[in-house]
Amino acid sequence: MINSRAIAMETLLAWEKSQAPLDQVLEGMLSEAAMDDPRDRQLVMALVYGVVRWQGYLDAIIQKFSRHPLRTMKPLTIAALRVGLYQLVFLDRIPESAAINETVQALKSARQPKWLTGFVNGVLRAMVRQRAVLPAPDEAAAVLSHPAWLVARWEALFGPERARRICWINNTPPPLVVRVNSRRILPEAWLTLLREQGLEGERGLFATEAVRLNNFQGSITALPGYGEGFFVVQDEAAQLVTQLLAPFATARYLDGCAGLGGKTLHLAQLLPDSAKVVAVEPSLKRQALLRDNLRRLGGPEIEIHGGTLQEFAGQHREGFAGVLIDAPCSGLGVIRRQPDIRWQRSLAALSGYQARQRELLAAAAGLVEKGGVLVYATCSIDPMENDEVIVAFLQEQPEFSLSPAQEYLPEAARGFCDGKGFLKTTPEQGLDGFFAARMVRKA
Repeated sequence: MINSRAIAMETLLAWEKSQAPLDQVLEGMLSEAAMDDPRDRQLVMALVYGVVRWQGYLDAIIQKFSRHPLRTMKPLTIAALRVGLYQLVFLDRIPESAAINETVQALKSARQPKWLTGFVNGVLRAMVRQRAVLPAPDEAAAVLSHPAWLVARWEALFGPERARRICWINNTPPPLVVRVNSRRILPEAWLTLLREQGLEGERGLFATEAVRLNNFQGSITALPGYGEGFFVVQDEAAQLVTQLLAPFATARYLDGCAGLGGKTLHLAQLLPDSAKVVAVEPSLKRQALLRDNLRRLGGPEIEIHGGTLQEFAGQHREGFAGVLIDAPCSGLGVIRRQPDIRWQRSLAALSGYQARQRELLAAAAGLVEKGGVLVYATCSIDPMENDEVIVAFLQEQPEFSLSPAQEYLPEAARGFCDGKGFLKTTPEQGLDGFFAARMVRKA
């Protein structure tokens, strides 16, 4: 019999040990467990993501009820207490007895000594007895469940009230957002397919091809039209970024940091068939995933290059009408979707990201033809990776000038642009936190 709590605990331990992205660790664990019942899979996912989101809050309560400091506990013990407490506080549909007993049973299955299983059982039952006096998750900065350095930075940048609001939103599960592949099907037609399967969806608020599924918890591949390439998972904010490469023409376009290819494929969807898209991605694994998605979604041919953008720039002198640099960044704008990011970043790391981002923009500058467009984007809400990078670039590259992003966005999204013409979205708007700047090279 599968013990979902045991798999959740194993996943949390593997994530902390490897420091790999949480979604990758979780998918590997779920594949090994070979879960036939989707309800078991959903519970494991809820436990893992919930514990990582609320880790700071959970630890504060555990410390209050335990006579042993967290730093002296074994990682498995801490994982069991976090999983058990998360169920008691956040999962109302799970009976208290089941939450405690199944968590303790997971420890027994891991052959933990009787005194330890008794300790975990006692702490969890003490929490139940005093549940009425537990601090609420929205009380005090100590339980915002973000690292202290990040809370302090956001308070300095955005003010205490807004920083607190962003933390709170980051601790709530996001909706699933997809971009409908309009080359294969229109958004309304795909929504009809959803309703025929008893699923709820609605048009996006800001991006023209976006559909939001607010309560979907199943497998992406089970959605209608996955195999036919009817959609790809992509937040509305990310969809807006690609629009900034407009006006689209029969020309050459470059995605200099393609990654898994979400924006590359969107660009190919927006361009005429006669246009050419080139993607640069050094990771072989990501190249393979990009090719898989390209086969599924179709569209104009995409020429994929390995190696770094700097290497590509040194080997290719022909210009591009549009160049996109979706730069590697801290990811501080997508914590709601990837809750592990908050625990894996540091203030010192931000300057390292900025140095890399400036190098990428410098390499990209020479690849933009005269009169061409250069779009820089990150999924960060920190000015060190955003405004500061663009200010430095424009000082170093005087042949480029800012172009107001709002002129190339759907009307509903134009309010996300600031006075300089930068696109800035945040979790407060129900979107991933993105930054984008549109620049034009002098003709």
